[in-house]
Amino acid sequence: MNYLSLIVFVVATCGAPGPNNVMIMSSGTTYGLRRSLDHAIGINVGFPLMTIAIGLGLGEVLREWPGVYDVLRPIGAAYLIYLAYRIAMTRVSAESVADRRPLTLLQGAFFQLVSPKSWVMIIGAIGTYATATGDNFTQTLIISLIFLVFGTPCTLAWLAAGVLLKGAVSRPRRLRAFNVGMASLLMLTLIPVFAEIVKENVVS
Repeated sequence: MNYLSLIVFVVATCGAPGPNNVMIMSSGTTYGLRRSLDHAIGINVGFPLMTIAIGLGLGEVLREWPGVYDVLRPIGAAYLIYLAYRIAMTRVSAESVADRRPLTLLQGAFFQLVSPKSWVMIIGAIGTYATATGDNFTQTLIISLIFLVFGTPCTLAWLAAGVLLKGAVSRPRRLRAFNVGMASLLMLTLIPVFAEIVKENVVS
């Protein structure tokens, strides 16, 4: 296993815009650092656990029954659309923000199961960097650990960026515009999913 290449892959993919990063940045701006930490922890606990699940068995299930992924994909897309709507429609007065809650640790963790980018990253990492001659269990654990160690700072950087923007968009109108922009960016992350669905239907 080429560890350096894997680390570069993890930093590049975990640091790039995607559903997790857009949502944690929006959470940092709307709710602040302390209230968003559970969400950040959930992302960086759930993702390695999902990596282990795919590496040790779920990937084989998907290869045996590819229809399972066809079911998960629209469910994930629908949930992302719901989250985008929730971000865009968040009430922005100080009182309403105090009453609302960001995603919890468990919600952040389970979100990985419906995030298209998470599936692509994990399958890409295992398929590219795990070797046929190595022990599958050990390699999967190493990949998961690298995601945890090098992916967590990327998530925290996006959270910090959101917190830093909080002062700039503190006025309700600006915060509303920011949230709508983040919701739109979250919707854009679904373009590859819809493109893949259209391509499959055209081919079939």
